Amino acid sequence: MAGGRFRAVIFDIGRVLVRVDVARAMRGLADGIPLAPEEIWPAIEKDPRWPDWQEGRIGPRDWHLHLTKRLGGKLSFEEFREAWNRALDPNPLQEDGLFEKLGKQFRIGLLSNTDPLHVEHMERTFSFFRYVPAGARIYSCSVGASKPNPVIYQRALRAMKAKATEAVFVDDIEANVEAAKSLGMTGVCCRDPQGLSRELAAAGVDFG
Repeated sequence: MAGGRFRAVIFDIGRVLVRVDVARAMRGLADGIPLAPEEIWPAIEKDPRWPDWQEGRIGPRDWHLHLTKRLGGKLSFEEFREAWNRALDPNPLQEDGLFEKLGKQFRIGLLSNTDPLHVEHMERTFSFFRYVPAGARIYSCSVGASKPNPVIYQRALRAMKAKATEAVFVDDIEANVEAAKSLGMTGVCCRDPQGLSRELAAAGVDFG
């Protein structure tokens, strides 16, 4: 098969393809909240509705309303959306050339724990999305499950029309990589985004 034994290369987004700066977003959200900016993110992650937000069971406007009631805050929804999206640095971690080379031999997919606001912002902002068909963009907020739940990996494999043994999965979190490996996928833990091409080659992804 093209590219050797692999058909598909599936990427996480945050800290692999896109730099994440949570502190910048939290500074934007801090207006009217009786917490220091560095205290806001831990409070959000521990919020009982955080899984619902990540897995699509609560919409953007309801999430804004929920956090406003729970934490305080004076931002309108539009201001909240802008601040929330500041967590995503507009300068991508990977050059488009990587996707151009991969796309000649492999199906490219995305597999990300993320929310509707970030999805909309990323798809509008980053040029690498043009190398990934819409059906191969697998988001926790669309699937209703988050990594490392096997359900979301299986959805990605179906979307890529690939067996687990034919797919490489790249993530910056070891537990997510191990979950992929447990299903039979080849896993790459991306600790250095600038060395991603070398890490892919070491895993057996030969794209010239």
